[in-house]
Amino acid sequence: MTTFTDWDILRNLLLAARWTLLLSLTAFFGGTVVALPLVTIRLTGRRWPNRLIRGYIELFQGTPLLMQLFLVFFGVALFGVDVSPWTAASLALTFYTSAFLVDIWHGSIKALPKGQWEASRCLGLNFGQTLYRVVLPQALRIGIAPTVGFAVQVVKGTALASIIGFVELTKAGTILNNVTYQPFKVFGLVALGYFLMCYPLSRYSKSLEKKFNAAHHH
Repeated sequence: MTTFTDWDILRNLLLAARWTLLLSLTAFFGGTVVALPLVTIRLTGRRWPNRLIRGYIELFQGTPLLMQLFLVFFGVALFGVDVSPWTAASLALTFYTSAFLVDIWHGSIKALPKGQWEASRCLGLNFGQTLYRVVLPQALRIGIAPTVGFAVQVVKGTALASIIGFVELTKAGTILNNVTYQPFKVFGLVALGYFLMCYPLSRYSKSLEKKFNAAHHH
């Protein structure tokens, strides 16, 4: 029977925290790749594509992330495809993230005065040029604070990946606790790990919000 020193516990949790960060980054990057075209389609205002996107958003926002993880992990297996916990977690979190990002970014663009589009049209800019040169730079300023704020939810969401057997911070904590029988120490460190990952993000989000509001009122 091997005894675990505090350093062993800490080292194992740090290694697992790497996976938590990597999964969060993958979800965020994947979510962005999925969300950007969806936002663009929503802005064109076509009815059917818009209804489909609305349904997509409501599906992923309105169902528990845990269920989404289960469906991807076990659902894909039904088709005879063997999917690793990493792949399943990445996919489920990508869809989950994209559904919220579409809403945040579409809302940020819609918050801009309507006149911007009309003025750009008068200047002879087409839809794409208006979007990328005029609208997006301004929408970015509105959207960045809620986006960073949402990143905190994504980091916390990765904890649910432990359910399908992906060894990130929460799962590593459970495994270590089963070996060391020191729940207070182990889960104390796990909680501290999440705090250290999430706190700077939420602080940054708040300062961005303040900065934007100050700029907005000048």
